[in-house]
Amino acid sequence: MNAMFVPSSSMQRDTLEWGVLGWMSRPSSTGAQALTILEVTFNAGQGHNFHKHPDQEEAIIAIEGEVEQWLEGEKRTLRPGDSAFIGKGVVHASFNVSTSPAKVLAILGPCVGGDDGYVAVDMSGEAPYRTLR
Repeated sequence: MNAMFVPSSSMQRDTLEWGVLGWMSRPSSTGAQALTILEVTFNAGQGHNFHKHPDQEEAIIAIEGEVEQWLEGEKRTLRPGDSAFIGKGVVHASFNVSTSPAKVLAILGPCVGGDDGYVAVDMSGEAPYRTLR
């Protein structure tokens, strides 16, 4: 059977300069082939700068706080329950615009790039993204 429970207490969490990635499902932990699922916590005023996933689609669902979500040159504020769909290769960014931590659920598919199941290409230094925020 290719199924398992993933208790929050057993998730690997990686602390980054802007927040925390909680790995709910990825090839190395669940054997996933189609979905990489992350619980992403953004520190107050921080975010994941402009990037793209060349070979993956992504859905972002706001869980806590307020997240300024960019899709190419358009931005919206996501509040709990709001979501964004991001097609393959679409440049996007997420920033916490609240004074407390913000949390989103990020679901990417299919799994690519080895053990983590996703590949992000930094676009923050490229025009026009370097001047949008």
